[in-house]
Order: sequence, then C-alpha cells, then structure tokens
Amino acid sequence: MSDRGYRRPRPLSPLREHLRDTFWFAPTMGFVCVFVLWLGASAVDEEIVAVLQREEAYDELSSLIAFVQDAKTIVTTISSAMMTFIGVVFSISLVAVQMASGQLTPRVVRIFVRSRISKLTLTVFLATFLFSLLVLTSYESEADPRLVVSVPLLQSMLTLVLVGLSLLLFVVYVSATLRLMQVGPVVDKIARDSFRVLGRMPRGPGGPEGLGPETGRVVHEGRAGVLRDVNTARLVRAARRQDVVLRLIPRIGDFVVPGTPVLAVHGGAVPPRSRLRYTVSVGVERTLHQDLAFGLRQLSDIALRALSTSVNDPTTAVQCLDRIVQFLAAVVHLPLGTVHHRDRSGRVRLVQEGPGWEDLVDLAFEEIRWCVAGSPQVSRRLLAGLDDLLLLAPEERKQPLVRHRALLVQAVERAVPVAADREFALLPDRQGIG
Repeated sequence: MSDRGYRRPRPLSPLREHLRDTFWFAPTMGFVCVFVLWLGASAVDEEIVAVLQREEAYDELSSLIAFVQDAKTIVTTISSAMMTFIGVVFSISLVAVQMASGQLTPRVVRIFVRSRISKLTLTVFLATFLFSLLVLTSYESEADPRLVVSVPLLQSMLTLVLVGLSLLLFVVYVSATLRLMQVGPVVDKIARDSFRVLGRMPRGPGGPEGLGPETGRVVHEGRAGVLRDVNTARLVRAARRQDVVLRLIPRIGDFVVPGTPVLAVHGGAVPPRSRLRYTVSVGVERTLHQDLAFGLRQLSDIALRALSTSVNDPTTAVQCLDRIVQFLAAVVHLPLGTVHHRDRSGRVRLVQEGPGWEDLVDLAFEEIRWCVAGSPQVSRRLLAGLDDLLLLAPEERKQPLVRHRALLVQAVERAVPVAADREFALLPDRQGIG
C-alpha cells in the first residue's frame, strides 16, 4: 500500500478551523488586546507626567495638558460616531451577502464568515470604539500641572492611529465585499479553498494489511448534524494506546443522528470514552476543513442555480465548469478513496473513507448534465472539459468520463430536433460559445 503524500495532522487544527467559522472570537480577542494596550499607554502617560513634575518642567506639562484637551474633542467625536459607523457599514454588508447568497448559493455566506478581512475590520472598528471610551476615562478636570496625575497624550495619539487604521480597513473591506457579489471571485475562492484542502489531506489507496475482524463499535451520542471533521490526531493517539485500529464509518459530510455508529474497532477492546471525547465534530452544515467534495458541491450548486429557468445565466455555469475541470485535472492522478492515518511507528491506526474518483466525477457532472440540453453554451463547455480530462486521465479512470460524455450526447440529441443545432451544441468549446 502506498501512502504517498501523507502528512500527520496538527493537533489543534480542528479547533483553529472551528474558530475561523465563528464571528465572535476575533472581536473578543480584540477587546482583550485593547484593554491591555490601554493599561500600557496609561502607565506610559503617568510616567511622562511624573518625569516632567520631577524636573519641574511645568511649562511643557501645561502645553501637553492644553494639547490633550483639544484632542479630547476629537476622541469624544470618535467614541460617539464609531458605533453608528459600524452599524451602517455592516448593515450594508449583510445586504450584499444576502444578494450574493440569493444569486449564487447560500453556501457563499461561509466565505464572508471565514473572511479574515471581515473579522479584522469588525475587530478594529470595535477596538477603536472601546479604546476611545477608555481614553475618555483618563482625562482629568485638574488643569494645574503641579497636581495633575495623568495626561493621556499617548492614548490620544493611539486613538488617532486606530481611526486611521479603521478608515484604511474600511476601503479594503468594501472592496472585498464587492468582490463577494461577483461570480468570478467567488468561484475562484471556492476553488482555492478546495485546493488548500487537497494539499492538507493524506492520501493512500487500498485497504491496510491486517485490519482484522471488527471487535466493537462506538455510537454517536451528541446532537444530530453533519459530520464536519474529526480530530484525527486524537483518534490515532487513542487507537495507539489501546493497540487497535479505528475505522470511521460515516464520511465527512454525512448526516449522523444519535445512536448510529461512527467508529468501528478492529483488533481489540473499544477505547475508553474519555479518550474519544472531542474527536468527532458535528455541525449544522458542511465545511471545507476536511471535506474534499464540498468545493465541488458548491460549484455545482452555483451552476445549477444559474441554469434554472428563473435565472437562466449559462455564462455563470461555464465559469463554474472551468473550476470544476481545473479541480478534477488536479486530482486525476492522485490516489483517492480510503485514507490511512498512521502513528509515529508507521502502523495504521485510523481508516477513513473518502470520495473516490468516480464519486467526484459524478458530483461534478451528473446534475449539471441533466440541465444543459437547452443551453448549447454549457453543453459545448462540458464536452470540452470532458475531452480535456480524458486526455489527462489514466486508462483506469476514463470510464466515468466516457459515460458522462455519452449520456450528454444522448441528452442533447433527444432535446434538440434540428440536426444543425445538435451539431452546434455538441461541438467542444472551452469558452462555451466564444
């Protein structure tokens, strides 16, 4: 058995991916950092005042007091206007996301949720608001340079810096949000995420030697939902300590309900429940963290919506087919199917079923093929993509492609009665209708 390309998973990768699927973690960390920054800046400002008072530089201290009193007006304006600005910006953003999900697919919302620039922008906006409020508490009514304790000079300057950073991020954020409403950037983002998943996934064909008879099963005891990912590092560690082989029964992306088996044990007793805790993550929808087929699912959904009679946008479907063919061309020579996770000694400890080549081809083309009979642009692009893949595919992987090509030709021949139109619709063209 070959495990070419195997990469042992990082223990914290599931946690990191789950935090990326949330919109609260980054702002919360921003609040903590802002509070620490304010404490440090307050200490520096107090030290500046103490140094000037020790040196009896009261004229310079009076100038600083006058400067920060003028800056107080700006800080007050910032604190009162920032929340209104945040509300307007993100209300417009939610409308843009709603439009994109309606035109393309609801799955594009995850692009917005996982967007680093969206989280960074919200974090900086909220951090600027909180920091300005904290700075206002540092202003003193005392104007005598001999009695004043703190002059928020550095704090006021940092507030202005945060405002400048907020304006810069606002421009970048608007640009990123507008790209979310365009088909090209969205399908490109889905394709890049899919390639990132492909690069992280271990691969290995066939079944491991010595799997042994099944000796037990572990049932799912959590909530019902989609199997989003598994903590493979923790499962491998639990199997190694018990000296067994674990086999994941459902695939990533399957819907699991409480009481159904999720793990089969081979070669020994079932590991203690405490060692299997937090190894299986179930959510309300699929994610791209470990789901190799989810990118194709999203591209297919966008293409199907574009081909519906209510939308009738074959050019969008062609753009999706471009990325679908690109992805399949990248995996056409890779080992797919069963994945084997090994421990440090090289022994297989976890067996995980993944999509095979035929599964990916069917997911990519089956539903689209049912909808292209009346769209020569899409049928021509689909034929060109199948022909390109047939040139790249090894002999053992050509059969699904040949089958889809033959079925596509039959569908067009049945749906298009005029011979000249059939000939036109069955002419391969990488641009559809260039």
